[in-house]
Amino acid sequence: MRNINGAVAIVTGAGAGIGRAIALQLASHGAQLALADLNEQGLLETQELLGGRVESRRYVVDVADAPAVEEFAGKVECDFKRASILVNNAGVTLIGNFKEVSLAELEWLVKINFWGVVHGCKFFLPLLGREPEAHIVNMSSLSGLMGFGGQTHYCASKFAIRGFSEALREELLETGIKVTSVYPSHIRTGIASKARVAASADAGQAAAAKKLFSQLNLLSPERAAQEVVQAIVRDKSRLLIGTDARAIDFLQRLLPSKANSIVTAMIRMTIKRLSSASAT
Repeated sequence: MRNINGAVAIVTGAGAGIGRAIALQLASHGAQLALADLNEQGLLETQELLGGRVESRRYVVDVADAPAVEEFAGKVECDFKRASILVNNAGVTLIGNFKEVSLAELEWLVKINFWGVVHGCKFFLPLLGREPEAHIVNMSSLSGLMGFGGQTHYCASKFAIRGFSEALREELLETGIKVTSVYPSHIRTGIASKARVAASADAGQAAAAKKLFSQLNLLSPERAAQEVVQAIVRDKSRLLIGTDARAIDFLQRLLPSKANSIVTAMIRMTIKRLSSASAT
């Protein structure tokens, strides 16, 4: 998408973290913004940071709720008359092994992480299709590149986004709509500290996992947002953000049958060390 200036961009999960940073970065390029999140206070703070530089409106939306997203799309059409960029960023995580996670907890996560992306694409596609050129950004994860023990639910949702985005991109090849799937590694956001812990999960292991995630959150949301916006400008189909994401992607290609066990062993050793340190 050669020119973002004047575009109307929808950003979900815009109340904090990467979503907020992407909104601010899009605004710096002159995009008008439809900001969506369940956290209205977070949306207000994002708007305050925008400082009135561009037109922006906030919408309290649960992306897991199909009728709510359909209504959201209708409101954006009414308010802005058009839409040219869709950033499906809203997401959550959950700590616990598959045997510890209930079906209800798994469904909660998948509804937000995967179905939220599907709902966004489904209901905004007609608006995007009216533009000479438009762009969809779907946020996957490092966990969409490799399966990690203790994250069956999260990996499932992020792998689903990966496959969905790749297939959608092919379906839209003959249109003016481009699709970018994004694979961020460890970003300095609140997703780890706010992670829900499965009701049946071991409290000590969960605390160690949160501590590990917080130590790995190294890349700033602002840096990630810059790369996402540049991917939109350059019509990149795939974006790996951070050294970890590039290393995992390379390792998967180099040693497809061993990559998972190598990385999982390293993670387990680190969590065990952190668990022991917390107990002392």
